[in-house]
Amino acid sequence: MKKILVPIDFSENAQKAIKAAETIASKTGAALSILHTYQPYVADISIPATVSSLPVYEELENSYKQQLDEYVAEAQALGYQAEAVWESDGIHTAILRQAKNTNADLIVLGRTGKGSFMDKLIGSAATGIATDAPCPVLVIPPDAATTDFKQVVYATQLEYEETDILRQVIQLAELLGAKLTFIKISSLEQPNIQPDNQYIEQMTAEFNIPASDIVIRTGGGVLDGIENYCKEVNADLLIVSTRERGFWEQFIINPSVTRKLVVETHVPLLVYHMKE
Repeated sequence: MKKILVPIDFSENAQKAIKAAETIASKTGAALSILHTYQPYVADISIPATVSSLPVYEELENSYKQQLDEYVAEAQALGYQAEAVWESDGIHTAILRQAKNTNADLIVLGRTGKGSFMDKLIGSAATGIATDAPCPVLVIPPDAATTDFKQVVYATQLEYEETDILRQVIQLAELLGAKLTFIKISSLEQPNIQPDNQYIEQMTAEFNIPASDIVIRTGGGVLDGIENYCKEVNADLLIVSTRERGFWEQFIINPSVTRKLVVETHVPLLVYHMKE
């Protein structure tokens, strides 16, 4: 891992996102690109120029730039390679563009507030970034207790080929010095196409994973099952993989658990993207 992109909005949770990124950078040697995307002032032609608020907006922009530089200087003082990135665009567009331009290996962002009904229906800004980004995305919820990742849970479907992602997950857990376990929630909410044993045998043989570290729970909702297991093992990092879905599968037939987790989870969530 060489580059971590950290979008911030100067909120309290932005501090947690930076701390999480620093935790990972300290283990991987990755450099930090700390990004703020600013919505530029657009003058309202209906307001007379004599009462224009342009100087106020310029002052606010300069204040944000100064704060961004201070965040970067703080990280550098702690020994991290860090740079400031300033964007003037929509949040989603700016973050994805910078992720591509900098060849980011990971995006770490804080999720602010609690998901509303509309967030849960169509997805929050964090959801869009987590599902559309060209690299894995770590979402830090506002009530995350810690960003020191020692107990990691990977929520597997045991339905699709996950070898490439499993390799990355296992490597990350080793770098973090974390205990890694796997949970599969068998529920009517998710399809059960392939026999679980097929993938369990593959995982244990290829990655030398103890069978006891792969837990299958039956009944109840997938989201509740994952959350309950995370509480049971005191997980401080939850990892999932997501894949592209058609509209009807995504919103009507089989709503993505990943989208729900991004908005609702209390545990930091790392999202990998499964290639078809």
